[in-house]
Amino acid sequence: MPEREDGAWYIISVAAEKAQVHEQTLRHYERLGLISPARKGNSPHSPRLYSDKDIERVIHIRRLMRDLGVNLAGVEAILHMKDRMEQMQQEMEQEIARLREQHEAETRRLKEIIQRLQQGLSSPSSSSSSSSS
Repeated sequence: MPEREDGAWYIISVAAEKAQVHEQTLRHYERLGLISPARKGNSPHSPRLYSDKDIERVIHIRRLMRDLGVNLAGVEAILHMKDRMEQMQQEMEQEIARLREQHEAETRRLKEIIQRLQQGLSSPSSSSSSSSS
């Protein structure tokens, strides 16, 4: 069984019931690439396993079609844009984290330099050399 962080896994009959659609609808959405259920094994004939995230996506598809009158081609475009936006959001968050770490490291480096300079200015050898002349 695949390792994912989507919570529980459901066979197609349970997933269809939870999403309030027919099993064939789930298969059709999969053929269109709108959902990508996992497989229990490596074979294409292995049972499909649907996550809570898959079911939420099906419910979202049905809402777009029912409430907004969007056809499947429109749904596909919307979901593609949504997926791309989520991917870009993750990439942006990773970049912000990387920049934050870089900033913190540079701040520590500069503080260490300042501390060494301050210690060098207040050491007895630097003040005695200037008073001996």
